[in-house]
Amino acid sequence: VGMFEHVGTPHYQTYFDCVARRLSDDGVALIHTIGTSGPPGAPGAWINRYIFPGGYVPAMSEVLPAIEKSGLIVTDVEVLRLHYAETLRAWRRRFLANRARLAALHDDRFCRMWEFYLAVCEAAFRHTGLVVFQFQLAKRQTTVPLTRDYIAKAEGRL
Repeated sequence: VGMFEHVGTPHYQTYFDCVARRLSDDGVALIHTIGTSGPPGAPGAWINRYIFPGGYVPAMSEVLPAIEKSGLIVTDVEVLRLHYAETLRAWRRRFLANRARLAALHDDRFCRMWEFYLAVCEAAFRHTGLVVFQFQLAKRQTTVPLTRDYIAKAEGRL
């Protein structure tokens, strides 16, 4: 569930304390969020007003202290740099391919805003510090295997 951007920095500790309480001793949590590879900063006014009111793009430096204080162990971190840019590109292409159908459901302002949002966000993920973080968390260091090999093996069984 992509929702961490809406937790808000004042609530990070409460959030990770809750994850720690709910996670079984041999459980693994995966926190997936849009983030910035740079220092903390204010959200963009346009995005905040029209697309994600109250949303915030965290820096890793803001998230890790709350994880540490909760007693959880970071067992892996993955930074997906350009992956979301590709997702946004695919969404924009589909949006444009279906724009006439969407225009029948929504006014032109709505369609222009979403076209703009998808294009600008794709550019931001390609050319600025926007990324997707995935934090893998556990209560014990031995909960997950030493390497990521187990992931490929599990995918091979699908």
